[in-house]
Amino acid sequence: MTSVLFDSPGPRGRVRNHLLTLLSAVAVAAVLFWIYRGFDEKGQWEAKIWQPFLEAETWEFYIIPGLIGTLRAAAVAAVLALAFGMIFGLARLSDHAWIRIPAGLVVEVFRAIPLLLLIFFIFYLAPNVFGGGDYAFIAVVLGLTLYNGSVLAEVVRAGVYAVPKGQSEAAFAVGMRKNQVMRLVLLPQAVTAMMPAIVSQLVVLLKDTALGYIIAYVDLLNTGFKILPAVFFGSLIPAAIVIGIIYVALNLLLSYVANVLERRSRRSRKTAAPPVAPPGAEAIGLGAGGGLGNNN
Repeated sequence: MTSVLFDSPGPRGRVRNHLLTLLSAVAVAAVLFWIYRGFDEKGQWEAKIWQPFLEAETWEFYIIPGLIGTLRAAAVAAVLALAFGMIFGLARLSDHAWIRIPAGLVVEVFRAIPLLLLIFFIFYLAPNVFGGGDYAFIAVVLGLTLYNGSVLAEVVRAGVYAVPKGQSEAAFAVGMRKNQVMRLVLLPQAVTAMMPAIVSQLVVLLKDTALGYIIAYVDLLNTGFKILPAVFFGSLIPAAIVIGIIYVALNLLLSYVANVLERRSRRSRKTAAPPVAPPGAEAIGLGAGGGLGNNN
């Protein structure tokens, strides 16, 4: 099969591609071997420093509590971010300027502020406002909510814009009011279209919980990469590898869910809207030709 973006290579092109693939594989293998030798020279493959990760107590008292902390922060932040994104995404679609403009300002401000700065600001501001206490969990969750909720607000807006304009025009033609059009026609189709992008952003949210390490929030990175090496001296690199594998497994699981939802949305006959691009892929451009229509 041919493509307008890629011409099938001829015999010489295929040989060249195979040669480049082989050279790339050799280069990657050489880099991996160099890393292995570096760790081996430092004694990082010795059984004694990996032994703690084969003991149940290590997982029971360090890794699993940290994993629970990570998942707890991610779950709460995901629910709040979805609610934030839905509310402010729909507010940005309002016909009323006094709703649309402030909502747009909030979304743009929190999208522009680095997440780490948000977490720091909340963590150090909360004791001055509410008094002393441990605000690490609140700072992580609220920071994740504000940042990722702002991104999801744009995903919601793009999802509504992705629904063909004729859908809203047909609904208005049969006498529906705007809130009925949004609730019964546009949103059901938009949710299907933007589901892959939402799950992709939730993958980002899960990874960003690791920023709680900076303010000593008890998460997987903190317990596995900071506390464990302090208890079992010399296990820093093994701890980093084990924690990294756990993060990769969690994100691969969420990515798999995102891919399944994307394939289902493309096969679905319940919506005429194409899937919304994941955040970072200029998804808002989808709305250039769309709109909510009007009741004139």
